[in-house]
Amino acid sequence: MESIFHEKQEGSLCAQHCLNNLLQGEYFSPVELSSIAHQLDEEERMRMAEGGVTSEDYRTFLQQPSGNMDDSGFFSIQVISNALKVWGLELILFNSPEYQRLRIDPINERSFICNYKEHWFTVRKLGKQWFNLNSLLTGPELISDTYLALFLAQLQQEGYSIFVVKGDLPDCEADQLLQMIRVQQMHRPKLIGEELAQLKEQRVQKTDLERVLEVNDGTGMLDEDEEDLQRALALSRQEIDMEDEEADLRRAIQLSMQGTSRNRCQDIPQTSGSHPTSEELRKRREAYFEKQQQQQAPPGQLAHLCEKSSTSSEAPDSDPGDSMSEEDMLQAAVTMSLETVRSNLKTEGKK
Repeated sequence: MESIFHEKQEGSLCAQHCLNNLLQGEYFSPVELSSIAHQLDEEERMRMAEGGVTSEDYRTFLQQPSGNMDDSGFFSIQVISNALKVWGLELILFNSPEYQRLRIDPINERSFICNYKEHWFTVRKLGKQWFNLNSLLTGPELISDTYLALFLAQLQQEGYSIFVVKGDLPDCEADQLLQMIRVQQMHRPKLIGEELAQLKEQRVQKTDLERVLEVNDGTGMLDEDEEDLQRALALSRQEIDMEDEEADLRRAIQLSMQGTSRNRCQDIPQTSGSHPTSEELRKRREAYFEKQQQQQAPPGQLAHLCEKSSTSSEAPDSDPGDSMSEEDMLQAAVTMSLETVRSNLKTEGKK
């Protein structure tokens, strides 16, 4: 249906769209229709002046706005009728008693002009098929022959005024082409308002989705698939839960280490009244290490450890602990504290 001329709605110029869609071309502009409206206004003024320019009716007429056009682009039925007279076309009211007495089947006509609340649109036969050329639609709407009478009756019930266009319409490409072929329409064209509302809703949904993604991961990337969004949100919650669990584990280890340190301090005898000297600390540390090594070593190595201990005691200047760095000592202390905790747990289990 690309060959069908169809002007879409702009402002309130529905009368212009109605005429051009009827004639299938850009036959009228707002300037030309305004000229016709001004001509009609002048003719009405001259008729009113016949009753006297000083009369109350004449002064009232001059103060009233034009009934044939307004600033929004609306034009009256008189303007449309006068515009069609240029092409030898006449408008007859469809439900008038004069036309109804003719008992003409609507399918045998060529075109109709419909009006409701200052909106005009055309229904025309092109080739062997009828089309609704309403400028508020995104494109021509195919109307079947069996549905045409029902469509016009529905418009009348809704309050539309329907006019039959009498006379020979100008030749057009669409009429010639559709005389040879018939078209099929799989989807009804939408109203322009519906299409704009749908596009606006899609933009709003897209903006909301981008905002959600920016809040959750900061990337601002748009993922059209809602399932991917849900998975992203679930992973985000899992990462937060893992971070909380790691924080709880670190606090538990810290508390455990603090408890072990207190136990170790209780096992070391304190010297009342003064701090232990460096020599006393060295001897305590040496005795502690020897005790731990004897507990962990196999029976065959006890004699070797005892000899090593005796040799060490004979040379007080050499400190086995001095050969260990502070990091090694800390690691050894942590290892022994953990073994002490495990030993205590085993003892409590046996009890």
